[in-house]
Amino acid sequence: MLELFHDIRDELKAVENGLREVVQTNSQLLTETSTHLLNAGGKRLRPALVLFSAKFQKFELAKVLPLAVALELIHMASLVHDDVVDASLTRRGKPTVKAIWGNGISTHIGSYLFAKSLMLIAEYKDIPLISEVLSDTSVKMCEGEIQQISFSFDIHQSLKNYFYRIKRKTALLIAASAQLGAVACGAPRQIHLPLRRYGYNIGMAFQITDDILDMVAEQSKLGKPIGGDLRQGIITLPLIYALACCEKRDRLVELVCKVDKSEDEVKEALDLVRNCGAIDRSFEIARKFILKAKAELKALPDIPTRVTLSMAADFVGIRKF
Repeated sequence: MLELFHDIRDELKAVENGLREVVQTNSQLLTETSTHLLNAGGKRLRPALVLFSAKFQKFELAKVLPLAVALELIHMASLVHDDVVDASLTRRGKPTVKAIWGNGISTHIGSYLFAKSLMLIAEYKDIPLISEVLSDTSVKMCEGEIQQISFSFDIHQSLKNYFYRIKRKTALLIAASAQLGAVACGAPRQIHLPLRRYGYNIGMAFQITDDILDMVAEQSKLGKPIGGDLRQGIITLPLIYALACCEKRDRLVELVCKVDKSEDEVKEALDLVRNCGAIDRSFEIARKFILKAKAELKALPDIPTRVTLSMAADFVGIRKF
């Protein structure tokens, strides 16, 4: 990640400073909780994509900085709300806002961060496409989360259902990040639309990889307990494949559908998924999305940033956290 972001390290520092300005308020509790969330870190993938996409037009940091900060705020807000819904106590190896301050404070912190992102987006009133894309994306993110909750513990979910959900939960915000930096700098459709499609495909690969890591990663690298999706009854791609090919399918179904699982039962279910080829099949799907993403880059000007975006796509498929 550090190598990929080397060319925009100074710009990302400006984004970080912008995020810290946002969380400085007259409310001590609001500042404390928001700063805790910010200090937990993160990949900063979305603001990085905003900055990279702007490089394909006449780059001006002032034109994209509010947008880059806003995209990360939307992402952070969604994570805070996710932690409330999922009852998550750790993220990135640190206690969540929910774990320390409870559900009520967490819900309002997420709403506050999202509202602050709206204030930043309002600065682009002369570029209506930015607000149009982000308002549509925000609605669809909520649709994806609601669908995930509605279909918890439902083992009859299809691949179509899964892809619908992760497109809305994850891929559309990454697609918007890859598109709108270029839009903010005045790029034409032949530039910002391939960037959007690139972002969509790496977003799909990103979420599939996330779902795989939840079953195979080292907990110390992942920053949270593995098997979280199984505990919550979230049916992800590896599980869909495992349910189709596992020799002990009846036992796997029993484990998946059990609402309150012991740690031994979670481990048993994970072992069944890992041992039937479902992980490899899921990685193959992620690789197909990565190849599609890299193919979109061919339509863009041949500048060094295009190479960096190709490397970023590869990183999505091999990351361990």
